[in-house]
Amino acid sequence: MKKVLSFLLTTYVSVPVILYLFPWILSHAIFSHLLRFPYFVDLRRPQDVLNHTCNFYLSIEEGVSVGVWHTLPVSQWDAAAGRNLDWYHEALGDGSPVIIYLHGNVGTRAISHRVGLVKMLSAAGYHVLSVDYRGFGDSTGDPSEAGLTSDALYLYHWAKTQSRGSLVCLWGHSLGSGVATNAAVKIQEQGPAVDAVILEAPYTRIGEVVANHPLAKIYMILPGFESLLWNILERINISFANDKNLKTLSSPLLILHSEDDNVVPFHMGQKLYQIALRAQREYNTDARVHMVAYKADLGLSHSHIYLGPNMSDVVQNFLQKLR
Repeated sequence: MKKVLSFLLTTYVSVPVILYLFPWILSHAIFSHLLRFPYFVDLRRPQDVLNHTCNFYLSIEEGVSVGVWHTLPVSQWDAAAGRNLDWYHEALGDGSPVIIYLHGNVGTRAISHRVGLVKMLSAAGYHVLSVDYRGFGDSTGDPSEAGLTSDALYLYHWAKTQSRGSLVCLWGHSLGSGVATNAAVKIQEQGPAVDAVILEAPYTRIGEVVANHPLAKIYMILPGFESLLWNILERINISFANDKNLKTLSSPLLILHSEDDNVVPFHMGQKLYQIALRAQREYNTDARVHMVAYKADLGLSHSHIYLGPNMSDVVQNFLQKLR
């Protein structure tokens, strides 16, 4: 028994040491990009899981190519039969809003809840561009906060050009919320603000999500462990600071969060909403800031907010007022 307890104690204490010596472990845990669920979907064939969709790749920089699915709005479904990639790209200029979907960690653009969201948005009348960041899915390169942000920036500017001035909205879910606000702030610094930003299950900053994880909580009794986490995040250049970004963001903003979210606590979404409202008052902007909260008894949790009542109406009411 003593040997067993000694082994367990040694294992328990060694984890912080291992994290300190090999900080990349935390980076891999945050992105979880090597878990390419669902494994048996050919990402080159989106039609296996999603109709009216084409697959293509964008070269972001040398050595980095990202996979993208373009799903058409309902108005283009009938016309899409037998069409090629050039026709899909041209269709982006039909005047319908374009939503760039920036997904969370783990898996690819083919995961069921991501496909479900895209189907809802397509039926509501939107073009949807679903991207797998560098290192995710069939995209090349290695993930980093700067890299994921660059991928979103490139896709946004590409979509703006292809759509010939149509409304382009960044939609970030979970990890993707940090990618969305990072990109939106950079775009705003370079010129006109992003047309619209929708954050689904957003966190204040990624370190607070890490600290809230059940495995991390086991180690919070160790003196200095939380400081160690923040130190490692700083060393690997990962912050995804939504709270900081929303203090300067001037784009129209919609926040969607479920009270029973078991990954990103609901109070983080509430805090971001208050930050955005204060920024709106401070800069005296007309940008719309809105939050929709979903009751816990709906059971939407972290990944199924798209199933919320009247979700398509919520999105339409938000975006229609911006056109």
